Amino acid sequence: MDIKDLANKAFEQGGGILRLAPTWVPRSFCVPGRRIKLHPDDYYILGGERGGIDERWLSSTTPAENGPLTGKDEGLSKVVFEENGQTLQFLLKDAINELKGNLIGDRIWREYESWPMYSKFFDNMGPLPHHVHHNDEKAALVGQKGKPEAYYFPPQLNNHGGDFPYTFMGLAPGTTKEEIKVCLENFTKGDNKITNYSQAYKLEPGTGWDVPPGLLHAPGSLCTYEPQKASDVFAMYQSLVNEAVIPEELLWKCTPDDKLGDYDELIDVLDWELNLDSNMMQNRFMPPKPVYSEEEMQSKGFIENWICYKSKAFSAKELTVLPGQTVTIHDAAAYGMIMMQGHGKMERWTIETPSLIRYGQLTFDEYFISEEAAKKGVQITNLSDTDPIVMLKHFGPDNPDLIIE
Repeated sequence: MDIKDLANKAFEQGGGILRLAPTWVPRSFCVPGRRIKLHPDDYYILGGERGGIDERWLSSTTPAENGPLTGKDEGLSKVVFEENGQTLQFLLKDAINELKGNLIGDRIWREYESWPMYSKFFDNMGPLPHHVHHNDEKAALVGQKGKPEAYYFPPQLNNHGGDFPYTFMGLAPGTTKEEIKVCLENFTKGDNKITNYSQAYKLEPGTGWDVPPGLLHAPGSLCTYEPQKASDVFAMYQSLVNEAVIPEELLWKCTPDDKLGDYDELIDVLDWELNLDSNMMQNRFMPPKPVYSEEEMQSKGFIENWICYKSKAFSAKELTVLPGQTVTIHDAAAYGMIMMQGHGKMERWTIETPSLIRYGQLTFDEYFISEEAAKKGVQITNLSDTDPIVMLKHFGPDNPDLIIE
């Protein structure tokens, strides 16, 4: 059966909803936080040279950039299709190329001819270096796209806070470009002390942060749900973090060849006004926002909050279906979803939250919902009398339901 037949049969069988397989991604420079439900024996199943698995990518058509040892299709989500006792898998990317607007909506297909975002669980025991994602203009110099991203810290995946549950964000007001340039020039001399010029914020489960391109940020050690634009552009500006030395090549990552060694170019990547924002908390912090009035939602058996809502490139919601309730949820756009808690039915599909997942094991906790199905309304039944269903939903750009204030 070719991809076209597979995609169409899976789409028809699922009623416009595709079941996805877990997508695990290792990072050689990270230590797993062990909160993403992978079996304890499997965090280093790909070998010590590949590093530990500390990410699960969601609704991804973006390949992971993990150097020369990167595995085939690493980072790419796969659709699970079962027929006549056989289980087949094929790339979500291929399904989108075949189904086009029928799956992701004509609006997104006409503009992007792809699914232009993905989300992930990022699960590191320690903090990451202060780093930056380039804007569209700077990313285009190396043939990439700019990268906004956002964070949400699911309570279900944060039974412990890791080594440093604080995130540095931007630079302290009054910091000069010359001071940061000196830090960058000292990158190979040990600790370049760039976070001396930043401010850290304690991370709280059930909240999030908005991270536009050009903003320096050093993510803390909570397990993070991270919707983002489909891009892998970045540069590391901190030379030493948690006693780990950062290779100088990562300082110059995504710098054009003719600008290598030019520290002024590194400064120019930064959105200076954004980094020195004196209202950083007010402008970048994202507490959950109810989609409708609390009373209205409670009376209908569910609670839904916007959790990532400050970027046009993507958005995300957290949906809770109360115990014993059946609800129909309408959305104006296609989305990927991942189960966080509970079990039940979603249209014809089983939905459940595994406690532990072996590497390579299939689950019923991740799906991609077509625009047609989202607009028609997705019926969800919570089969528990005590446990809520909680799921996270990640949307593509310019969500018609989202009003950015």
